Amino acid sequence: MPRALSAFSVLSVLRIFTGLELLEHGTSKILGFPAVPSFAHVQIGSLAGAGGLIELVGGILFTIGLFTRPVAFILSGFTAAAYFMAHAGNGFYPVLNGGELAALYCFVFLYFVFAGAGPWSADALIGRK
Repeated sequence: MPRALSAFSVLSVLRIFTGLELLEHGTSKILGFPAVPSFAHVQIGSLAGAGGLIELVGGILFTIGLFTRPVAFILSGFTAAAYFMAHAGNGFYPVLNGGELAALYCFVFLYFVFAGAGPWSADALIGRK
């Protein structure tokens, strides 16, 4: 397999896996599956509920690779805001303030703003870059 083809395939795998993980956060908050005790009483109209809707819709779009660059831009900002609102006040270092996942998501999504969806995506099927 040519090196460039392999790199683009891995890009698609990273996008799909990241999207599914984000989708899992959204379904646990909005649909209650998988059941996460701390998400048991999330209301749609709350900040956590709005975040769950963003995770649900953004996770679906990102996983299938549709409108990947604008969705990744929104999700990067969303996860940066989540980091600063929920974690940064608990200390400077992400390992100590519990914000590693939010920080990692932020930069993975930011990467996809510039890299695009990869070959295994709805964007590739419809000819979007």
